[in-house]
Amino acid sequence: MPNLPRIKLLKQFINEEPENPFNWYGLALEYQKTNITEARNLFLEIRQKFPNYLPLYYTAAEFFENIEEIENAQIFFKEGIKLAKSQSDQKALRELKNRYQNFLFEYDLEDE
Repeated sequence: MPNLPRIKLLKQFINEEPENPFNWYGLALEYQKTNITEARNLFLEIRQKFPNYLPLYYTAAEFFENIEEIENAQIFFKEGIKLAKSQSDQKALRELKNRYQNFLFEYDLEDE
């Protein structure tokens, strides 16, 4: 497991600073490479613990798309777009909207 030292370090950071969403997010990113189940659970947990952590949404939406959890992917895209609007983050909003439109087209879905 080549990323085991990073995982161990991120877990240590989480223990030291449990209210820092970046540490949780970093751990989920590392688990994407080796433990899909753990990554999935962490993305969902981060959304619950830190719903205003905007970097989560694009990455998690793509993650759920890649593991074919289309409903979760759509939820993350839509919540991310809403959050980017509320935070007036135009760059994130553009990126999320563009990627979401491609997602809808690719899966022949309608925006509800």
